[in-house]
Amino acid sequence: MAAQTEYDPEQPVVEAIKQGDHSAFNEFLRRQDRWVRGVIFGVLGDRDRVDDVAQQVWTTVWQQVSELRDTHRWRPWVYRLARNTAIDAGRDSTKRKKLTGILTIHPETEKTVETPPQAIQRSEKHQAVLEAISSLPELYREPFTASSSGGMELSADWRGS
Repeated sequence: MAAQTEYDPEQPVVEAIKQGDHSAFNEFLRRQDRWVRGVIFGVLGDRDRVDDVAQQVWTTVWQQVSELRDTHRWRPWVYRLARNTAIDAGRDSTKRKKLTGILTIHPETEKTVETPPQAIQRSEKHQAVLEAISSLPELYREPFTASSSGGMELSADWRGS
């Protein structure tokens, strides 16, 4: 008896994208962009470059979706595109910096007023988390960052195996 595959609500959307449906692609991008950005950040560790690399990834998805033979395998395919594009972007960089050296603290855009001791405490906690993430081996940092960004299930599926 053949093993049944679990229903994936994105599979028909991917089929529609393969047929050139722009609105299906826009909806797919909206739903999947968060975890793709997590993969990119996990590789680059540079928040400032994520937007540009994500744009490259989604452009590639649109241009190459017709090459995807098995639409049930869309997630590992998109994962590999995101990871490889981010790796290429990292190679293109002329200066290699340590992860903690290039991450900056972005204050929240909340309207609440923070006292100086609160700001220092928040900054120290934020820096400690960034240092802890950056100290992880790349093997663990990428999936940790991807899962922390939400949307991506950690399974053999994302590795393409």
